[in-house]
Amino acid sequence: MSSELSKNLVSFRLSSTSGVPAYLQLVQQVEQALRMGALGPGDRLPTVKEVVAEIALNPNTVLKAYRELEVRGLVEGKQGVGTFVLARPSGPPPGTQERLSRSLQAWVRKARHEGLDDPAIEALVRSALTRAGSSAEGAA
Repeated sequence: MSSELSKNLVSFRLSSTSGVPAYLQLVQQVEQALRMGALGPGDRLPTVKEVVAEIALNPNTVLKAYRELEVRGLVEGKQGVGTFVLARPSGPPPGTQERLSRSLQAWVRKARHEGLDDPAIEALVRSALTRAGSSAEGAA
């Protein structure tokens, strides 16, 4: 797989305000790309050098993220060749994830149209997750 293609499969971005360490942001973005079907088994992740050039990050941070993905059994590093996807995280298939994502995006647009800003939307989603978790536990 070419370097250009791997860049198109996943493009990293970091938030300095999220409170999430940079390496975990990279891990989360790879996992999300796997869930959504943007990455799949056999795909090569961007090299450490490519990620560093793309987002001006310390190479050790990228290495830490890739090691964490290896520990989770999602990727495998091959010396001198690259880091390749082995598996997707557990959960519904990419088509289901994509359908739910589109539905959620439509809901977010509606919430913004109704005057909610991102922090209010996040609080509402957290509240709904908490209530849904409580009702799921009660149903079990």
